[in-house]
Amino acid sequence: MSAPYKLVRIPSLKTVADFRAHLKSLNLDLGLDDAIIQGDASPLRQKIAWRGRTIGNRWAIHPMEGWDGTTTGGITEPMLRRWKRFGDSGAKLIWGGEAMAVRPDGRANMNQLIINDENKAGIARLRDMLLHAHREKFGATDDLVIGFQLTHSGRFCRPNDKKRWESRVAYRHPILDAKFNVTSDDQVLTDDDLKRLVEDYIAAAKIAADIGADFVDIKHCHGYLLHEFLGAFTRPSPYGGSFENRTRLVREITAGIRAVAPNLGLGVRLSAFDLVPFKPDPDLSQPGKPGPGMPEDFSHLLPYRYQFGINQENPLEYDLRETKLLLQLFSDLGIDLVNLSAGSPYYNPHIQRPAAYPPSDGYQPHEDPLISVVRQIKVVQELKAAFPKLILVGTGYSYLQEYLPHVAQYYLRSGAVDLVGIGRMVLSYPHMLADATAEGKLLEPKLICRTFSDCTTAPRNGLRSGCYPLDDYYKAFEDAPKLKEIKSGKKV
Repeated sequence: MSAPYKLVRIPSLKTVADFRAHLKSLNLDLGLDDAIIQGDASPLRQKIAWRGRTIGNRWAIHPMEGWDGTTTGGITEPMLRRWKRFGDSGAKLIWGGEAMAVRPDGRANMNQLIINDENKAGIARLRDMLLHAHREKFGATDDLVIGFQLTHSGRFCRPNDKKRWESRVAYRHPILDAKFNVTSDDQVLTDDDLKRLVEDYIAAAKIAADIGADFVDIKHCHGYLLHEFLGAFTRPSPYGGSFENRTRLVREITAGIRAVAPNLGLGVRLSAFDLVPFKPDPDLSQPGKPGPGMPEDFSHLLPYRYQFGINQENPLEYDLRETKLLLQLFSDLGIDLVNLSAGSPYYNPHIQRPAAYPPSDGYQPHEDPLISVVRQIKVVQELKAAFPKLILVGTGYSYLQEYLPHVAQYYLRSGAVDLVGIGRMVLSYPHMLADATAEGKLLEPKLICRTFSDCTTAPRNGLRSGCYPLDDYYKAFEDAPKLKEIKSGKKV
């Protein structure tokens, strides 16, 4: 039996030289600058042109669910607070805000925002809150671009009960079906189901345009439905098998949106690659403490024809050949904003959201999380070199913590990425990158996300998502004692 991986914590690395030495010890090639450039010369503050407009700087806010809407998909006070913090952050590209379900039965949780006529006024209020907060702090919003993320959760649907999967899938998956209670072919969406789904995306995009969204994100990441369809090699045509068939949905949705909202921008958040699902090592797991991650057994499934951007002969490796075909398709379709992520927080979180501490349904690090950080950054660099005209947002930076600005600055300055996206770290420290580039400002270490994963453990157990360790609002939140009990191994 091997021992769990012993992690070197980022806060223990006190200088850039210390961080570089740690990278060298891991044999990782990650660029970073010695000092953060402040003021208007900062690469993080440079503008970028998009569709005749200007995005005012080079950091973006990723979409995030709070599991805190009403059961009819409406807005609540915690949601308004979150969108206000997006505006306060200083970021000039707000990618999605929330993951907005295009239909009630496609929600990942029973408190997810639904973009429909009933909730139209509430969603408009969220946007207004964001704009007002940004205007109050930064004086203008003409260089602020806001998109809405449109989604169907597919395999991860739990629309009626926080603890009951009601999965609808693109195809049967020999590893994931058991984890998400897929027991019947009746749960596979039919071609007729998909025609209605296309109509739902089109209707949602029209609502987004009416509200004033600058673009919509046709979400293709993290194992949610449209991402799963990219890997539907085993599904019969017309929506499975060939690359043309597996991308039919995005082509149909795009054409439909163009017809009803021709001036609406289009983007895609994409898992650029995937790896086989992982699980905690059972030999090293204890009650309340999962073991380090290990891949599920795939030896009987080769060639592995179940996920996108994966080496089918060795699904522990990625393969970007189809990813590049997809980015070319996006370019041909006029989709010019692409936010690149990887894998899924549901089945291989270490490659998607590198963290020191696992969520309750995850696993302990089996390797240094910086390996996954570097993998994502290098993939984006390769794709940017291949598609220089697309605007690419990079992901996976949060684990860098104090050194996030140094690394982001390096890759922005070298043209390897167009914008750097940050997600749930905004909950505790919305103005981190504004502070990093402000003259005479120092980062506030007590507010920097340390990847405790409480923001994921909470919703996995039916609670609302927030930064319980660092944000005073969530420290005093009514769900905080329940989360503490869950983390202690007690049932709630």
